[in-house]
Amino acid sequence: MSSGSWVETVRQNAAKYGELVAGIDPSPSEIPSFFEQDDPAWISRFVDFVLDAIEGQVGFVKFQSAYFEACGFAGLTALSLGMKRAKAAGIGVILDAKRGDIGATAAAYARAYLTPVSEGGSGDFEADCLTVNPLMGPDTLEPFAECARRYGKGLFVLCRTSNPGAGWLQDRMTGNRPISDHVAELIGGIGSGDGEGLNPIGAVIGATVPHEGRRLRMLLPHTIILAPGLGAQGGHASSINALRGKQLGDLLVPVSRGLASVVDREISPMDYRELILNRISGFKDAIAHRPASPAAVS
Repeated sequence: MSSGSWVETVRQNAAKYGELVAGIDPSPSEIPSFFEQDDPAWISRFVDFVLDAIEGQVGFVKFQSAYFEACGFAGLTALSLGMKRAKAAGIGVILDAKRGDIGATAAAYARAYLTPVSEGGSGDFEADCLTVNPLMGPDTLEPFAECARRYGKGLFVLCRTSNPGAGWLQDRMTGNRPISDHVAELIGGIGSGDGEGLNPIGAVIGATVPHEGRRLRMLLPHTIILAPGLGAQGGHASSINALRGKQLGDLLVPVSRGLASVVDREISPMDYRELILNRISGFKDAIAHRPASPAAVS
């Protein structure tokens, strides 16, 4: 994000490029062999290749930190350089790290990922928006929320996720309501709209659960929803409308494996770039705002 707040970047980039978020998950078994994975620098080459392909095509990128951490120092270097490059290009950078801990530790995470260099952050992993886990309670979110408010950043709080086992906890009833409803109310309470309504404290709600998503959207009318699950996790583009609100930019749809993974690992660089671009075009068309049919959410 070159300038302005996360909310401003979301509005501008969603208007220009649409709702698609390009996910970068460097999984060695799912990328072409020409990246020469016997050399630790392969991960930097992969990130550069994907960023070359998506620049000017999408307005948002999501880096899944676990894949970079798994590659040690080379992975963390690639993550840092990739985040900085994307931000310099005006792409909104989401770091998918799902952090959450007691207050002092949460504050350290917030300093690492959301605090500018001018305010004491290292700048090595400064994101525009960070995914966080609310399981330990509201007090553990406050350090992140404070940084978001102070520095114009964003958060995506896990609310009703796309994984198959999510319902074990998130659909469990407490006080005659599912836990995900309580989390949604927490999200709505810790953030506030910016005058035109969008809340920088967003929610992660899976594209795989349109019924739950529709209910949660009603509780979060001004919230930016990050809706994973399209593609490899089995979510359908026709279900996306259940998560839409009434404002531009209030829904972002990440696609990771469905964008950059390959079956034929011997694909050429030229063909791989074309494959990524064709997938971007296909996903953007699939999630374009259209009236939902009754069957889509039945």
